[in-house]
Amino acid sequence: MKRFIIKGTFQECRIAAGSVATDLSAILPPGNAFIITDENVFRFHKERFASFPVFVIRPGEESKTADTAFRICRWLMDEGAGRNAFVCGVGGGVVCDLAGFVASIYMRGIDFGFVPTSLLAQVDAAIGGKNGVNLNAFKNIIGTFNQPRFVHCDPSFLSTLPDEELRNGLAEVVKHCLIADKNMFSNIRDHADALLQRDAAMLRKVIGHSIGVKVTIVNRDEFERGERRLLNLGHTWGHAVEKTEGIPHGQAVSIGLCFAARFSEHRGLLSHAEFNDIENLLKSLGLPVRAAADPRHVLQTILKDKKKEDEQLHFVFLHGIGRAVTESISIRELTAFVALYDSSKAP
Repeated sequence: MKRFIIKGTFQECRIAAGSVATDLSAILPPGNAFIITDENVFRFHKERFASFPVFVIRPGEESKTADTAFRICRWLMDEGAGRNAFVCGVGGGVVCDLAGFVASIYMRGIDFGFVPTSLLAQVDAAIGGKNGVNLNAFKNIIGTFNQPRFVHCDPSFLSTLPDEELRNGLAEVVKHCLIADKNMFSNIRDHADALLQRDAAMLRKVIGHSIGVKVTIVNRDEFERGERRLLNLGHTWGHAVEKTEGIPHGQAVSIGLCFAARFSEHRGLLSHAEFNDIENLLKSLGLPVRAAADPRHVLQTILKDKKKEDEQLHFVFLHGIGRAVTESISIRELTAFVALYDSSKAP
């Protein structure tokens, strides 16, 4: 088991990668813990929840709304949850985002923790203290920075994960390699089949690696004022594709990574060979590399994104595999590149 600590401004978060969460009563405070999960996790793993009160949501981004958060708050109040209550999100990224957001606003803030059950949540969504809900399909417009007390990443949950959801998590794994570790990128390229076959050793390796990359960055920039923006690699275009096409987050991130890589190549920061390596790895993991939507429609969605500041946008470029850099670019430059991207015959 690997252990990490995020030294948050208001809370220290302890992360255990490879921990076992067979019985949640072993890690939750007795008597005042409340669990938030979704229908899929509850169906497969309800025996782990012991006798705790459980709020079950429908799986999917459609549940990640302020209305759902307020319904959970009402449920907590009806269940008699006070200031000393503890909320635990057991599920994927949607569940963790909702649980963290609810805990941050209920009675002006109560303690919470996560037991992420999807690969995407274990390597990314549950790590770092971002909690939020969507607004009219725009991602995470309403949210907080607030660290959970703990994150327990139990790989055994991944045994019931659908193949598509496994691939979605691998997109974020590749993202972390592109940001900070060329050697791990090569390792994943050489063992892509093993990952898709759920090789336990490889999964533990990539989970621990991704958490390590993210924890290092978050400890230096908890509130995303500088370096933490690197973790948005692929997400500017990816979030817009996700909203435009309604596809899963990991697929959208994969498309966004390829867009960022092509933009980096266009600027002369990334070689064509490196671009091909990135594209080919994502394809080998069963991930898409280009959106079906009209790029001009995707661009219009970006212009409403929370990352836009006046006529400038923070965009993450690749200065080679394993080195990401955030730059402020003009909307005009992005628009000009999208026109080229739209007319290209790249797959």
